[in-house]
Amino acid sequence: MELIDRFLTYVKFDTQSDDLTQMTPSTPGQMAFAHYLKDELTKMGLTEIHLDDNGYLMASLEANTEKELPVIGFIAHMDTSPDFSGRNVSPRIIKDYDAEDIILDKENNIIMKTVDFPELKSYKGQDLIVTNGKTLLGADDKAGIAEIISAMAYLQKHPEIKHGKIRIAFTPDEEIGLGAHKFDVELFGAKWAYTIDGGEIGELEYENFNAAIAKVTFKGRNVHPGAAKHKMINSIRVANQFAIMLPRWETPEHTEGYEGFYHLIDFKGSVEESVLTYIIRDHDKDRFERRKKEFEHLTRKINREFPDCAHVEIKDQYFNMREKVEPVKFIVDVAFKAMQEAGVKPLVKPIRGGTDGSQLSFKGLPCPNIFTGGHNFHGRYEFISVQSMKKAKQTIIKIAEIVEREGVQWLG
Repeated sequence: MELIDRFLTYVKFDTQSDDLTQMTPSTPGQMAFAHYLKDELTKMGLTEIHLDDNGYLMASLEANTEKELPVIGFIAHMDTSPDFSGRNVSPRIIKDYDAEDIILDKENNIIMKTVDFPELKSYKGQDLIVTNGKTLLGADDKAGIAEIISAMAYLQKHPEIKHGKIRIAFTPDEEIGLGAHKFDVELFGAKWAYTIDGGEIGELEYENFNAAIAKVTFKGRNVHPGAAKHKMINSIRVANQFAIMLPRWETPEHTEGYEGFYHLIDFKGSVEESVLTYIIRDHDKDRFERRKKEFEHLTRKINREFPDCAHVEIKDQYFNMREKVEPVKFIVDVAFKAMQEAGVKPLVKPIRGGTDGSQLSFKGLPCPNIFTGGHNFHGRYEFISVQSMKKAKQTIIKIAEIVEREGVQWLG
């Protein structure tokens, strides 16, 4: 099965994760997909195939060289974002794209316009895989899975390309921040790995946000509005007061690069009780800590006006992998060189988000992130270039080749 055929098959699986189930994997579709992948890897003849009860799938491509080399790994996640439907995905390939607006759903007038997504212009002449406007595509991260498996198949068919032992793994629930929580680093057995979970062609990332989630609960007091003077406390209004106290311009839609933000992701409210849920993000650890303290400060400020009304819970999610990768930065250099040899211009930049690799790096498995070739993840405007996917596959192959050829040794 070729790369694009694999991808088009994989996106048919509904693997949307759900942070409310408290299970691993959080949805049954992920385990169904894991079993499908396990069968595929078995038919390919990979070794040490292991699928555990939590949906973590691992396998090995054995070395074909006599050299003593570190075991390296490649990782991608099986789930798609809960932000948008991943059911009944119906992808379409646009051959020789003309750099014009793309009609995704004519009936509902859903159009991916170049004025809104100017990056489309750079793909003129390439083949794009797009949605039908009703679902996301699932390139995040089924493209990564397809690229990894296709690279392993290529290495099997080309024994003249020498390589050490390679471990691959596919994880559940990355999109809800739990992809690495039950990942068995010792069982995986690699010295370092790469997540194939990035965006546009050339992305190479070893910095990510420090991340936390904050839930602020506001207790109100409901009284008949006709007799409410000096009695009623409307928790919705208090919650709104809290929200506008945060810096207006420190939100995702106003930030880029290394700029952090506060992002209100959910609101539930009535007069009696309202809950605001935020994610807090910053690359710099000190600024990250100050952002969390700002929530505590504003909660105290609200409570001075409305005693014992506001309560905040803050939970760290993951941290910037840079501090774990920099001591072994040669693993980034290997990926950089691999991209160059594959004819890709490396784009080294921080991730404005997180990957399984950030958590795995803190569990003892340094794990930079590499592009898949996709854009506009988590929504109906998601697309990916066929040519970029092929370059991602080539980059994986080149990494294995460079490690064997140059005798890169684990320096940890």
